Parts: sequence; C-alpha cells; structure tokens
Amino acid sequence: MAKPGYGKRSTPDQQPRTRDDFAFLPTRERYVAGFVDHLPDGAEMSVKQLAKQLPLYGQQAVSTALKALSVAGHLRRVRCSVGAGDETRWVFRTFWSRTAHDNEWWSTYLATETATRTAAPTTTPEAPASPDVAVPAEPPAPTAVPQQRTPPPAPDAEPSQPTREANPAQDTAPARHTGEITPSPAYLALARLGRNDHRLGLSADDCTTLEPLATQWLDRGVTLDYLTNALTAGLPTQVDSPIGLIRRRLIDKLPPHLPTTTPNTPTDTPTPTRRLLVECTDCGRPGPPEALPDGLCRPCHQTHTTGSNTTSPDPTQIAAVKTHMANLRTLLKPV
Repeated sequence: MAKPGYGKRSTPDQQPRTRDDFAFLPTRERYVAGFVDHLPDGAEMSVKQLAKQLPLYGQQAVSTALKALSVAGHLRRVRCSVGAGDETRWVFRTFWSRTAHDNEWWSTYLATETATRTAAPTTTPEAPASPDVAVPAEPPAPTAVPQQRTPPPAPDAEPSQPTREANPAQDTAPARHTGEITPSPAYLALARLGRNDHRLGLSADDCTTLEPLATQWLDRGVTLDYLTNALTAGLPTQVDSPIGLIRRRLIDKLPPHLPTTTPNTPTDTPTPTRRLLVECTDCGRPGPPEALPDGLCRPCHQTHTTGSNTTSPDPTQIAAVKTHMANLRTLLKPV
C-alpha cells in the first residue's frame, strides 16, 4: 500500500466486474489490467512496485503496459496539491477505471474532481479528517464509448515533503552564499536536487549560476514543490551535464506571469485552488487534462502513434529482396 493519500483511486461509472473484462486487450496488457483492477484503493502504483508483484514482466514491460492502458482509456496519472495556508505538498495518484472512457470523459471527471476539492478542501495535510479525494454524489454522465477501447499492439513518484510557499519578497535578490547569509529558497531548491536524484547533482558554483533563473520561477508565484517536480519529471536514464539540463528546463518551462488581480474580479473573491495536473503516463511530464490526450504528452503521443502505424512495403522493395535472396541461394549451391 502507498502512503495515506497516495496511490490508486477508483473512478465512478464502472460496469460490474465480469470474466470478459479487458478481453480485447493484448495478453500483457490484459494481465496487468486484471491485476491493477483487483488492487484496493490506496495501493501503490509505481512501475517498480508493480513489477515486484508481477512475476511475468519486468519494469520496462509494466511501464509499456501502463502506457497502453492509458491510451485505451483505463487510467490517468495525476498530481494535486493538498494543504492550506503556507504548508502545501504534492500528492500523486493513479485514477483507474475498469470501463474504458474517452478523453472527453476523463477531462470532465478530472474537472469535477477539482471542483469537489475546491468545495471541500483538506483541512490538515498530514491527518485529513476525510479521504483526500471526495467522489461526487452525482458524477458526470460519460460520453457514449464502447465498453473497451482496444489500444494499438506507462510511476508514482515518492511523495514530496511539505514545503513552505515561496515568499517573493525574500527572492528579489539572490543571496550571497557565505557563512553569515542564509541561502535563498531558489538556491536551496537547486542544491537539494542532487540529494533527491544523483543524476542532478550540482556544485555550489552551479547552484549560484542557476539561482537567478530559479528565482524567476518563484517570483511568478510557483511553489518550491512545483519547481522541483518540473525539473525532475521525465529524466533520461543518463544525464551527462546536470547544469546544462537544469538550465535548459528553467528557460524552456518558465511558467507564465499571472496578475494577482484582474480588472473584473472583485477584491473579495477567494483565490481558487490549483487544478489537478495530469502526468504523462510514459515520461511523467505534468499538464492540464486537455493537453495530454490519452494520458500522454505531445512527444510521447506522437512516438506512440508513429510506432504503432504499420505501412505496407513498397512492391519494388519486395522484388529487390527476393532477387537478393535468390542470388544468395545460387552462391550457396555446391559447384
């Protein structure tokens, strides 16, 4: 089981369990789907943990199967912030549906989840009085879709510790990192990257060089947790230049600057809570539901679609191969 508040979450609008569930899926995906479907809510859904429980397949096979199940409409990985006041933390969950649903249904359901969390926020992050996700009493009616969506023949991250919201007033000028001056929150966030993942180990000079870029993120109202997750999601297996990768992500993924108030917004309007962020089932990149069709980001979705398309070979290529093979057979004949 995952830590309280994390792991698997079942969705509404699921048909009763039958022996024919997932019958149209390939063998591996059907095997993984049947196992996940019988897990209780709150079970850990990381690729590593699932591979430990499934003797027939390793981590790579399980990851590929989860990606296919996401495309088939059975699951979505999400991250959402819980807590109130200055304390907040990110919670990672995998929403699961025995009945396959299309992208419109998932977007509507996740939007309903956000509205439910806004109406009834968690009062205490570490010991909530009620479950973190409240299932709506009247879930949205799903769009008509077939019982199974046959996909063509994908981890929960460790929970992050509670962090205090960034104070823009403290981040206006990078701190000089001496014994007398406390390092800035941006510098500390960069320094902790190597502690959490050895592939992102930065030197003191590296942190000082990247600190102004990280400070821009905090000045735009994001939390330290958001910054850390944006820098660590979907890392390659090997990172040759941690400072180069971090600099590129700090520049390319810089969030937009949002005004604190809008002209037509009353001053007493409460600030809305953050939306659920769907994670790409393959690489873990976060984004709104509508930006990740089939639970995949654009690059992973393009790779999946391109890899699944099979085109018939050119007749001239077939003839050339046959001629080549005939010549080889002729050369192998005894003299």
